[in-house]
Amino acid sequence: MYGIMFFKTLFLYFFIILVYRIMGKKEVGKLGIVDLIVSILIAELAAMSIERPNSSILVSVIPILTLVFVQVVLSFISLKNSKIRKFIDGDPTVVIKNGKIQFHRMTKLRYSLDDLMSQLREQQIKSIEEVDYAVLENNGKLSVFQQCKDYPLPLIVDGVIDQLVLKELNKDERWISRLLEKNHVALNDVFYAFYTKNKTYIIKKSELQ
Repeated sequence: MYGIMFFKTLFLYFFIILVYRIMGKKEVGKLGIVDLIVSILIAELAAMSIERPNSSILVSVIPILTLVFVQVVLSFISLKNSKIRKFIDGDPTVVIKNGKIQFHRMTKLRYSLDDLMSQLREQQIKSIEEVDYAVLENNGKLSVFQQCKDYPLPLIVDGVIDQLVLKELNKDERWISRLLEKNHVALNDVFYAFYTKNKTYIIKKSELQ
């Protein structure tokens, strides 16, 4: 029995390493909702197989492969469809703008002032007055910009317009269209476009090839 548990554990160890290689490289702190759920379920399925030495290892392998398939398919669809990506991952939310806390946005997220202060302290920030701009990312991490008016704002990422940034700049998609037309570039050819110091910089996909 102990020998079976040993070999099952060894097999699942290398199998799960392979599984995560297939799913793609992401830091634990940057896992999205789907990735986090898949990770928890994989751990539970692996533990279930090890705890039951007399059961077939396929009892864990088949569900794990199913989860990986679902995760890879959803990742691919999300990459191509911004609406589905928004539904699965949500949108980053500005919680501090121009040094002012956006309480109405925090309330919608059930994100308290204590949560905000705790995450600021984790980044060695003692006071909200030190912060010009803070964004609560999809994974719960707080991105903070300190007293900086010229940080780059991502307008387009892999051909997808960031509506949140567009709104913060008080611009619309017609402005984007005119900008792209002026630079003779199609939206689906934009790898990355960002706005800083009243200027827009565009990196084309065709330039990376």
